[in-house]
Amino acid sequence: MPTEAVTQLPLFTNPPAAWLAAAVFAAGTVVLGLALRQLVRRYKRRVQATEQVEWLELPALALSRTTLVFLVLLGSFAGLQLLAHGTRTAALAGSVMMIALFWQVGLWATTATSAWFQYKRRTSVATDRASLGSLGIVGVVVSAVIWVLVALMTLDNLGIDVTALVAGLGIGGIAVALAVQNVLGDLFASLSIALDRPYVVGDFLSVGDFLGTVEDIGIKSTRLRSLSGEQIVMSNSDLLSSRLRNYGRMQQRRVVLATGIAYETPAADIAKIPQLIRVIVERQADVRFDRSHFSGYGDFALQFETVYYVLSADFNRHMDIQQDILLEMYREFEARGIEFAYPTQRLLVERRDAVPAAGEAGSPAPP
Repeated sequence: MPTEAVTQLPLFTNPPAAWLAAAVFAAGTVVLGLALRQLVRRYKRRVQATEQVEWLELPALALSRTTLVFLVLLGSFAGLQLLAHGTRTAALAGSVMMIALFWQVGLWATTATSAWFQYKRRTSVATDRASLGSLGIVGVVVSAVIWVLVALMTLDNLGIDVTALVAGLGIGGIAVALAVQNVLGDLFASLSIALDRPYVVGDFLSVGDFLGTVEDIGIKSTRLRSLSGEQIVMSNSDLLSSRLRNYGRMQQRRVVLATGIAYETPAADIAKIPQLIRVIVERQADVRFDRSHFSGYGDFALQFETVYYVLSADFNRHMDIQQDILLEMYREFEARGIEFAYPTQRLLVERRDAVPAAGEAGSPAPP
């Protein structure tokens, strides 16, 4: 548009007094917005310093992210209302203001949703570990949806046919999907993990040769902390396609205890051993006895098999109980003179008299 045509717009025909009033009103609007934002930020800092969650904490956190650009545009739009202006100027100003509002609302919404998901993660650590992984994935998806909607509304406000654009993106999306199918596979795997929950944060997993505790479930990968301390990063699609053992879902542990007794043990003592082991096992806390039997004859030992359940998933607790049982068995067997077997070999040597040589006395003559 030529300069002469711009100066002839109704907006520039306003007297200086009107421009001054509009500038003062616009500046006052910006200053008022900044003052309100400062008050909101002070309130946010005060409520965040306390452990109790206030019902206005989330709105205050979102409003504290009001940008200076939005306030300046809002002040300019407010000041413009005091000036005479044509329809084209009003349409342009309204479009700019709506676009700024869309992006500011998107920032408020993502700030609020992110804060809410973080709050849920903090409160779910002790009460609902299953939601920790899904909250992170859902939070990313929600943020992406918000900004996609903001972008679409912005384009629609600029006069672009959003319907045709979405259709074109759908056709081009097929090619993009083929190019990034591995990334999309991990994305859909993360959604499957969030919905199906085969494991959650804090579970101890065994995947092939790897052992570790789940630390984080992300969009593309899951991070484990191994027993030796290093972090193991595995893609979500690999985890879902693998056979994994989730020890975090273990409620009790089945223990099979094998014992070998020397063959020299008297039959009367052998018959008492299963009942003796049962008494020893039942003395332990958090243990349910199942059975104890003389199970067979080994190469060098009489074999006994005992089965019991530890009513806890804690591995250290299991090892403490097993240690107490083994020590008590050793004391009881020692007191009764029952010996544990160990690998031995017995060599039997058979002595035969020498055969007399031919021609000696008493030996038969050759034919």
